[in-house]
Amino acid sequence: MSAKLSVNIDHIATLRESRHTKYPDPIDAAVLCQLSGADGITVHPREDRRHIQDRDVFILKQMLQIPLTLEMALTENMVDLALQVKPKACTLVPEGREEQTTESGLAVKGRENVMQPLVRKLLDAGIVVSIFIDAVEDQIAAARSLGAQFIEIHTGPYAIAETPGGEDREFKIVAQAAEFARGLGLCVNVGHGLHYHNTERMAALPTIDWVHSGHSIVAHAVMVGMERAVREMKDILRRA
Repeated sequence: MSAKLSVNIDHIATLRESRHTKYPDPIDAAVLCQLSGADGITVHPREDRRHIQDRDVFILKQMLQIPLTLEMALTENMVDLALQVKPKACTLVPEGREEQTTESGLAVKGRENVMQPLVRKLLDAGIVVSIFIDAVEDQIAAARSLGAQFIEIHTGPYAIAETPGGEDREFKIVAQAAEFARGLGLCVNVGHGLHYHNTERMAALPTIDWVHSGHSIVAHAVMVGMERAVREMKDILRRA
């Protein structure tokens, strides 16, 4: 069975917010993704609300017939939003004001006692908890100890590798981390930097449940339309 695809539509909102208009609407993009075979939608309402707005999240939850995942920082404010929205899942990520995009996995080891109360609120509400994490066994084990059901392995180092040998090394690191996580009973997602030329290899791993992709799909959609962009990524996952 092929890995499922969750499409991150943040950059539709980035374009909208760049001119403070009502368009393009990420709701429209989500509908097209859903009609084109996406298995889920991901959005990241950042603390500074630079792209996705609360209004987007509430409407998406009401109208989607496929799972909604919120990427979010683990803060009181964001947990409160998640408890109001009740998405299918929350993926906990680190967040910096100056970063253009998430730059690394969330540091969990050594912070379990601080993180546990907020994670427990999400779990008690019936929300699936995933943690965006580097391919490091200690961090993965710490995520499992918090009660997370999923991890999302940070594939950035694989995506930016400059040589075939470097890509091979990073691929093996992800593959080994996924095997380790599976051994702990975790489901495994992958994401960050994955595009039309490097996703198939990653999606072919039998340990991978979901592929999360956003920037590459939205960028391709600018040229060919959202429906075709999603279908082409789904075709890659099916081939894998």
